[in-house]
Amino acid sequence: MKITDVQACVIGRQEPHSGGSVWTFVRVYTDEGIVGTGECNSGGPGYSGFATKEAILAIKPRLIGEDPFNVNLIYEKLRRGGRYGGSTSAPLIFALTGIDNALYDIMGKALGVPIYKLLGGKFREKIRLYADCHAGETDDLQAYCDKALQVVGQNFSAVKFDVDNIGSNKSDPYNWTADAREMTYIIRLIQGLREALGDETDLAIDCHGQFDLPSAITLAKAVEPLRLMWLEEPVPAENIDALAQVRASSSTVICTGENHYTRYEFLELFSRKAVDVIMPDLSKVGGIAEAKRIADMADAHYIPMAPHNVSSPLGMMAACHVLASIPNFLVLELHALNIPWWNDLCIGEKPFIENGFMTVSERPGIGVELNDEVAKSLLWNGDEYFD
Repeated sequence: MKITDVQACVIGRQEPHSGGSVWTFVRVYTDEGIVGTGECNSGGPGYSGFATKEAILAIKPRLIGEDPFNVNLIYEKLRRGGRYGGSTSAPLIFALTGIDNALYDIMGKALGVPIYKLLGGKFREKIRLYADCHAGETDDLQAYCDKALQVVGQNFSAVKFDVDNIGSNKSDPYNWTADAREMTYIIRLIQGLREALGDETDLAIDCHGQFDLPSAITLAKAVEPLRLMWLEEPVPAENIDALAQVRASSSTVICTGENHYTRYEFLELFSRKAVDVIMPDLSKVGGIAEAKRIADMADAHYIPMAPHNVSSPLGMMAACHVLASIPNFLVLELHALNIPWWNDLCIGEKPFIENGFMTVSERPGIGVELNDEVAKSLLWNGDEYFD
């Protein structure tokens, strides 16, 4: 089997609080008529959305004629060959991710097996999800608690809220210091959420890397009694040593990884003892095989994996195959609660989400396909669909 063509398109629509409602999809075509589809991060709606697509098309000549079963060889050729052009940074690593996922889709379809079987089998049938929640444009504590209880009522056993966007409590829009007023509000908000949820629902808090070191340490120590599932990116992701200082200062579980790529950047997190839980985004970390390598490294450090996820059902199911195949999976993010067309975009065994879980597909390959008619109606900024 040989690769004969590679195409890409950008699909999505801006939705309030959806975050990941723009995605790049890649299709890899073969001389045996088997087509694989992979999803990768587009950079988000705040950017043109086309940088990843252009990276895929730039890589295309190096893929024509290759055997799609040589997925690891292809990945290393592309990664090593693009080092001086940023192949371990966005958008090239996003492009490699989509290509890798499409190749796994081809292999699974050609062999008639779901992808998790190519990864050594599965530890679990269903993937536990946590709901990334938004209370709207408000600082009202009751609105946050009401939202949390609403989501738990939909049978989610874990929720996450952001605390870096409390606009009316921010005294300076540019520095990363949380003064007494802001810090007091954030701590009371988290305490209120824990009280509303009780002790048997997991609660994660996301800081989006928007606090400086002293503020992050203060917050991490203040919420120790609340037994958070994790405190996410309390400082910006670029300085691993600063994150290690936060972790060393407190017993609060520290999570990061959505802005780290490939096993090499995660090796730095492990070696510097900077993290308790990792959250690689499997639509941009390097692909299915690279995600499995990262998970295995984390397992050797007794660190659980709870991926960041803003994907469509296709990208999310690709992630589920990886997470089914590893022992140290914790929970997967669901960021689609505010995207009304999310379920319609893809074809597969529905409902995709049920009682706070996603069932791993038994269909060959990823097991989820784009609904071409719906996808065409959602092309981003006039993009062209696959031939």
